[in-house]
Amino acid sequence: MKIEDIEVINLRYEIPPEQRTSYAGGELTGRLTSLVRVTASDGKVGWGSAYSHPELVRIVIEDHLKPLLLGDDPREVEALWSKMYQATRWYGRKGAALSALGALDIAFWDLRGKALGKTVQELLGGSRDRVPAYASALLWTDSLESLGGEAAGYVDQGYRRVKMRLGKDEDYDVASVRTVRQAVGPAVDVIVDASMRYSLEVARRMGTVLEENRVFWYEEPFEPEDIDNYVALRRHCKVPVAAGENEFGLQGFRELLRAGALDVVQPDACRAGGISECHRVGQLAQEHGARVATHTWSDALALTANMHVVAALPNGITVEVDRTGNPFIDDLLAEPHRIEDGCFRFPKAPGLGVDLNEAVIRRWTMPAGQRLPTGAYSDMSFGKQYWVFREPY
Repeated sequence: MKIEDIEVINLRYEIPPEQRTSYAGGELTGRLTSLVRVTASDGKVGWGSAYSHPELVRIVIEDHLKPLLLGDDPREVEALWSKMYQATRWYGRKGAALSALGALDIAFWDLRGKALGKTVQELLGGSRDRVPAYASALLWTDSLESLGGEAAGYVDQGYRRVKMRLGKDEDYDVASVRTVRQAVGPAVDVIVDASMRYSLEVARRMGTVLEENRVFWYEEPFEPEDIDNYVALRRHCKVPVAAGENEFGLQGFRELLRAGALDVVQPDACRAGGISECHRVGQLAQEHGARVATHTWSDALALTANMHVVAALPNGITVEVDRTGNPFIDDLLAEPHRIEDGCFRFPKAPGLGVDLNEAVIRRWTMPAGQRLPTGAYSDMSFGKQYWVFREPY
């Protein structure tokens, strides 16, 4: 089995104006993701995903890494990861290069599993038949009543954990946490994402509120570089502190874990270096007594890769499911994952175990060479009119 071809497929979805919502980055106007298709000499296809600047992903993969990888055996996943990392180290180690590398790593794991007739989690040592999942949405709103209704709706759909966004202002944050807790009842876990907007003083005050409302974890009160504040908060906060969606690679997570900054780490296979690197992050987290709850905010292929990572780790606790109406989450798979009593049943087919909806891919593919239209794409904004920076308060 040899690598015969590698192709990047960038997807873009523009949200209709009447469906746009607000968050810490402004008004959300669209969604982006990058798929990678690796074709092997025996006709098998492996799929991967990267969540980064789509034009940079294409350059790294098609212009730099593809010529180095053609003819190699995709089943040699570990050796290929090292080869790609060494090739990109001088301009990579974090950011778009590592995310692009990770997309290829996911595709290689998919091919390895298909070649050996095993699921990726089996190849990693896992044996779960289901993985806990949580509904991630509950963005900023002017109506606490609608926020409570939205939260209750996810419980009705079968979720047993929900995540909400804070960071609007302190009064809103306190009121919204109480509203969601009341709406979902005592048996459902409530997770909060503080949108990196707190000072240490506010974070400590909010920690008391979150403890009173039995919050499951307290995510990203500070920017990812602000490790000292994470350490200071964790010393006095009884709610588990979480972060990692903005971190890249084992070395970044090692710094957080050595400092004693986190209780829950949140790597993402399509951002932090693929399945291989996220699994290594999870093993390191276990050594430090931390749990793993993968981040996913791009597409259902990345979600599936993260499911395999969580399933293979004894300290893996749950996966994130974007419930904001993202078609790359809702429609990309030929058979979408279904929630049942708070869990996804694990796919049993070899590799990642999923097939993609080619019609959905064709519908949202950006033509090669097309410049990315300006807009606010959740974690990435392009164009001065869409750039919003809110100071911590």
